[in-house]
Amino acid sequence: MTPTHPSRRSLVGMATVAALLLGGCAVSAVSTQPLRLRAQDTLAVLPFSNLTDVPQAQLRAQAIAVSLLRQRGLRKVVVYPQPGAGDLLQAPVEPSAAQQLRWARRQGATYALGGNVTEWRYKTGVDNEPAVGVTLQLRRVADGSVAWSASGGRSGWGYQGLAAVGQQQIAALLSGLQVVAGPKPAQR
Repeated sequence: MTPTHPSRRSLVGMATVAALLLGGCAVSAVSTQPLRLRAQDTLAVLPFSNLTDVPQAQLRAQAIAVSLLRQRGLRKVVVYPQPGAGDLLQAPVEPSAAQQLRWARRQGATYALGGNVTEWRYKTGVDNEPAVGVTLQLRRVADGSVAWSASGGRSGWGYQGLAAVGQQQIAALLSGLQVVAGPKPAQR
């Protein structure tokens, strides 16, 4: 009687199936060291930049990030006011980084989150798979230095919605921010 182990042919078959399953949903998320935030800290969300050709992709990504930050336990998340953001015919005037940080200081924020949307579309082709690329950066409001950053991209299956794939990717990136209750924890 021969030992019961998979044959080389069945191993190749299993590897092929696994590759096909994983290939349809490519994911990447790269983050700096995790950062701990206190639940009672004020976090300012600055305007995201849209580096795509999709109108208002930055507003969609920013809205998802705000919602996920609140779900993670941050009690006070304030969003930079963007007058005219809903007007597709007029290009919004981008405030400078210094203006954004001054606004965040006036809000009493400890940190300010900004980001870039590098991809937010359905791929062309038979399956029309959703594809998202986002970079996030958390700055210390006091001095403007970068405390944490993350970037990544994700593509989904042809039947998935673009917003759902965007939410999954932004949630994966924000997983590097740990929200804790009580006094400020020691940084690792």
